[in-house]
Amino acid sequence: MIEEARLEPVASGLAPVTPGWFVVNAREAAWMNNDQTESCCIFESDDFVLRGRPDLTEYEKPGAGFVLRVLRPGRPTGFYHAESVQEDFLVLMGECILIIEDEERHLRAWDFVHCPPGTGHTFVGAGDGPCVLLCTGNRDLNDETFWRVSKRSDAALRYGASVERDTSSDAEADPPWEPAGASSARKPGMNSRGARRRNRSRHVATRRFHDG
Repeated sequence: MIEEARLEPVASGLAPVTPGWFVVNAREAAWMNNDQTESCCIFESDDFVLRGRPDLTEYEKPGAGFVLRVLRPGRPTGFYHAESVQEDFLVLMGECILIIEDEERHLRAWDFVHCPPGTGHTFVGAGDGPCVLLCTGNRDLNDETFWRVSKRSDAALRYGASVERDTSSDAEADPPWEPAGASSARKPGMNSRGARRRNRSRHVATRRFHDG
């Protein structure tokens, strides 16, 4: 029998700290943010989520990742990149620009994006309000076969969403995550006033997918 995971309160919500099944409302889950993304929820716990709670242990789902991102208008999710694993995305709310294989696509709510392994991509918030993006990805449990590279893209450079040269260094790619304080995190079900509406090599390598 599979046991229920234990959820613990951290800086911005609830996070699982043991293996097992669990149910949590996204508005009550732990969220993070950085200079690019308004808010991000991974429904897991790592040292970013658990910052300030050294008494708790990390739990990252081994088979696949599931992430909610709230994008700021005009801001990218991170640098244009490709990975060795499949990733899929669904726009739940708002608008964004998808840059994929150096081409642009304007996306609206309910647009779905499939990225086979090796597909270069990133997203940029669009419109006059936040965009909520559901991100999923497989995980490669073999350190020797997983790879991720931030790639130069002329289309992404126009949005400040590309490195100048290809690199596999996380230090040259996306900004670090911080726990989102309960007062600052904008979660699904809240607009900018309150209504509906990662970063070191181990963090990327253990998750085996990039959430955007």
